[in-house]
Amino acid sequence: MLFSRLCKSSELLLNKKRILLFFFTAVNAVSVTAVWPMPQKISSSIERYCVRPQSFIFQYTNVSIAQPGCSILDAAFVRYFKLIFPDLLRDPGKRQIYYARPMAKPFTVWVGVSEGDCNGYPSESSKESYRLSVSSGQALLRAESVWGALRGLESLSQLVYQDGYGAYYINQTEIEDFPRFPFRGLLLDTSRHYLPINAILETLDAMAYTKLNVFHWHIVDDPSFPYQSKSYPDLSNKGAFHPMTHVYTQTDVKRVIEHARLRGIRVVPEFDSPGHTQSWGKGKPDLLTPCYRGDVPSGTFGPVNPILASSYSFMAKLLKEVTSVFPDSFLHLGGDEVNFSCWRSNPDVRAFMKKMGFGTDFTKLEALYVENMVSITSALNRTSIVWQDVFDYHEKIPTDTVLEIWKGLPPAYAQELSRITGAGHRVLLSAPFYINHIRYGQDWRDSYLVKPLNFSGTEEQKRLVIGGEVCMWGEYVDATNLSPRLWPRGCAAAERLWSDEEQTSSVDAAFPRLTDFRCRLLRRGIRAEPLFVGHCQQEYQGL
Repeated sequence: MLFSRLCKSSELLLNKKRILLFFFTAVNAVSVTAVWPMPQKISSSIERYCVRPQSFIFQYTNVSIAQPGCSILDAAFVRYFKLIFPDLLRDPGKRQIYYARPMAKPFTVWVGVSEGDCNGYPSESSKESYRLSVSSGQALLRAESVWGALRGLESLSQLVYQDGYGAYYINQTEIEDFPRFPFRGLLLDTSRHYLPINAILETLDAMAYTKLNVFHWHIVDDPSFPYQSKSYPDLSNKGAFHPMTHVYTQTDVKRVIEHARLRGIRVVPEFDSPGHTQSWGKGKPDLLTPCYRGDVPSGTFGPVNPILASSYSFMAKLLKEVTSVFPDSFLHLGGDEVNFSCWRSNPDVRAFMKKMGFGTDFTKLEALYVENMVSITSALNRTSIVWQDVFDYHEKIPTDTVLEIWKGLPPAYAQELSRITGAGHRVLLSAPFYINHIRYGQDWRDSYLVKPLNFSGTEEQKRLVIGGEVCMWGEYVDATNLSPRLWPRGCAAAERLWSDEEQTSSVDAAFPRLTDFRCRLLRRGIRAEPLFVGHCQQEYQGL
């Protein structure tokens, strides 16, 4: 059998060259620790086992709650088999050779899950811890939930490597692992440039490889409204770049959500308002505030009109539909960068301000709008996420509202972390992870050096930092350059949000591991940029 010969030939050659054997085993011991992101605890030895595709199998343990028929893990076993043995995809002819021979001694990956179900969706309370033991020619993966089992399967897939003769090996390894933060997100902006579904699905794949677990879908904004609403079809008919080719149908959205679910990734949609809504007004003309020049309308429009009851009834109906499509408990309401000039110019808005006793403080008007939006979301049994502007304007929002910090460099965002957690709010940190801002050189190091909990506050405050997210805004990004800009830059933030900070404090130590992982991404079809001069054993082969 081909792989038996490969394994035996490899070992014979190495035994004849003891110095070479020492070199290979030393390299292999190092490659084991190249799991990305770095596990909380990992130990390995130079003892290794040859693994062959025709005798490599996944099995559920007898005590596992999950058994054959578990949609999430059954699909993961098929997916990870292909990732571990990519030769089967590159050269389909080898498949016949692999399986035409008698079975060698099997290498079995035993998977045991102690609780949960296989038909649900990942949530903010999902348990992602796992234990992985590779020894005696087999592997044992134990996890509380299927979500933890998925993370363990990803680590297992990264432990398998090929030697110079094409044989596959895995070293004896022990891993005990869990995420540092429960929310490890990635934002894609599909309004400024439309991203085809396949580009989104590929990004979800890469997120799973890096153990990111929340897809923040900034689906609409000023330039276009690609979400196809059943309640208000004119929003995309008139607000999308093209009503047929540049929209996300309900079927498209469900496909993204299911693809994400099978990889343990939540999908949190954002419908940002009252600002960033110019595309909305094309399909709902009475929604936006008419702007004035002097005493006459200028013909332009500003943010959502906050003084009309019809604005809130529209938003309530739209968000009710959104929550019926997106199952996650979080809903992002935006609330950032509201330009008050149009509100200030409108005589009806000024009269409303006077009636409410707001004077000329338009932050109070935005506060009124956001408070109403949060109430609508709460009535739909969803938790609101809003940008930090909402807190900065002293808006009265429930303490269970999550604030996302996006402004400034340290110490600015550290001060914001201190203030917001001091008020009792949970926080997401995205300010240092805006990777649409790129520069020449190894700019991934900036994200890697971030210390999310390095701010003045009590331990209770620091527990309110639930994570952070990579943000890829779309002014200059579409499907042509999404992956190269995103990866491996996003990997740095992924490790910062998963791994122990003290164990992963050195960018110099991270560099060879990330270089190795970048090559793995190429091998899996992800167009990740190089970190510096060098090469990969298997270079990117194109589409």
